Amino acid sequence: MRSKVYFTRTITPEAVVRLYGALGIALPGKVAVKVHSGEKGNQNFLHPEFWRPMVETVGGTIVECNTAYGDASGGVRDHTESHLQLMKEHGWTQYFDVDLMDAEGPDIVWPIPNGKVLQENRVGKHIVNYDSMLVLAHFKGHPAGGYGGALKQLAIGCASRAGKALIHSAGRTDDRFETWKQHASNIAFPEAMADAASSVVEYFKGRIAFINVMKNLSVDCDCCAVAEDPCMKDIGILASLDPVAADQACIDLVLQADDPGKAHFMERVNSRNGLHTLEAAAELGVGSREYELIEL
Repeated sequence: MRSKVYFTRTITPEAVVRLYGALGIALPGKVAVKVHSGEKGNQNFLHPEFWRPMVETVGGTIVECNTAYGDASGGVRDHTESHLQLMKEHGWTQYFDVDLMDAEGPDIVWPIPNGKVLQENRVGKHIVNYDSMLVLAHFKGHPAGGYGGALKQLAIGCASRAGKALIHSAGRTDDRFETWKQHASNIAFPEAMADAASSVVEYFKGRIAFINVMKNLSVDCDCCAVAEDPCMKDIGILASLDPVAADQACIDLVLQADDPGKAHFMERVNSRNGLHTLEAAAELGVGSREYELIEL
């Protein structure tokens, strides 16, 4: 059975809410709203004003985790104090309650019994304070993963600093300084991301929804302090209860686009073996690459 993916070419805050409504799900209890807060200096991330109506619709709390990279990257999101200061500068705390889920330890450790690479996932301790999750993803490229969408938000996005190190190193180290010396291959890294994503989906099973926004389509992620400008025109918004289907639909819309920038975008995806994340996640039962696209 194919998963349903709802799609609109209109990119507005109101359209986000409309697509969420099409999913027919009422996320229960306390809702964690996973976003990308945007690295300091990044020009492409989606600002809190864009997401505000959606977050208010579910009465959610913005959740993030600290990053694993060191100071040499130019980023400031790898320490709680500087990360929270940046979220204030970017306007998140002006509108929402904000929770850095790994601001205090110890991490929550979730087993991955059928993992391809990882046997466990380490996530921010506060994640268990939430009854459901709404994943708001900015679909774009990524320097390591090829692309970033719903699956990346589940995997790298929900992992603590130690968890991120484990994913990037394919389980070899949880030391964030050592992981870059032992970075996984472009086979093991996508599989580790799929493993980590599977544990989050399993925890929130039946209580999680996904929205991908195809806007500011750069080959670089919002985690880049210096990111390349978008290479494609904006495409639209997608919503699904299946993260694999949501990401696959985004890739297919890029491939179908009559846009000269798609070759550059897909070179980034393919050179990092980004589609293998989708393959691995589907094999793990996280979701399906087969979907029905319903344009609204």
